[in-house]
Amino acid sequence: MVTKDTTLNELFEAACLSADTVAQSGENFRVKDLFRGVEWNRIPKGLRTKLGAMFFAYVNGDAKSKYEPVGKTPQNQQIYSKR
Repeated sequence: MVTKDTTLNELFEAACLSADTVAQSGENFRVKDLFRGVEWNRIPKGLRTKLGAMFFAYVNGDAKSKYEPVGKTPQNQQIYSKR
């Protein structure tokens, strides 16, 4: 469960787990989509930005074979696709 006291590393682990289990092959998603609406809103804005940067680095590094960045939303949120 995400609270305002959840650490960045815990958020990152939750995002990776959700991306692996919830997102289906060929499906596009944002990091925001990996959390329930209420949980996402509990994360302070600064941590959301850092989480997005961490996930982007992960996708371009260790998870290059699993996911790929495919563009951005009009709100400048990165969109990923699960391979």
